[in-house]
Amino acid sequence: MDWGNVTVEDLMDALREVDWSSPPRPFSEFFSRFTFPRSYAKWNSRLKCNLYYYRTNYFIMIIVILALGFLRRPLAIVAALLTALSIAILNDSFAGSFSEKVTRSVRQISPHMAAKMRPPHTPVIRGRPSAKRAIYICGRPRWMFVLIFSTASLILWFLSCGLLTVLWAFAFGLLGTILHASFRTPNLKARLNTFREEFRAVWRNYSEL
Repeated sequence: MDWGNVTVEDLMDALREVDWSSPPRPFSEFFSRFTFPRSYAKWNSRLKCNLYYYRTNYFIMIIVILALGFLRRPLAIVAALLTALSIAILNDSFAGSFSEKVTRSVRQISPHMAAKMRPPHTPVIRGRPSAKRAIYICGRPRWMFVLIFSTASLILWFLSCGLLTVLWAFAFGLLGTILHASFRTPNLKARLNTFREEFRAVWRNYSEL
């Protein structure tokens, strides 16, 4: 897979659709080998490849940096968790698993209520969905949960007076992510992983057809 030809929009779509439940890469691999990119094209390709391959490590690293900034502010920690949850459910795989777990928990308490949490049926025309598949969480559109969690996190950020702290922590997290992705040399596992994900995407499109 030639990451030099992958646009930022393609990378964002891949990160939105890929499964984020995979465990992070080992520290021995994450901090293995660092080299300076020889050209802008090499840096651009390496940055996108590492952002995709080490996505779980970067996500955990940013969360840990945010948590360290709010050890004395429990309310800000809750706000950070809600912010992370609102960002995580933008991923299709996480949204589906999150909805399934919540529905399963509700079914144990009230099966009647769980039946109302089923997503609406998408009509099919000539073997294809009539529109792009929408993501539902507990029978409601995903954007409703993103709006609720984001609003709640903003209120908690305001009440905890930690908005400036989170901006600094988030900036350090992004800076560390960009520096690591720029200087970490992609290994054979990363290349094989991207080839496998590319095959899955092609196969998924073929199956839909």
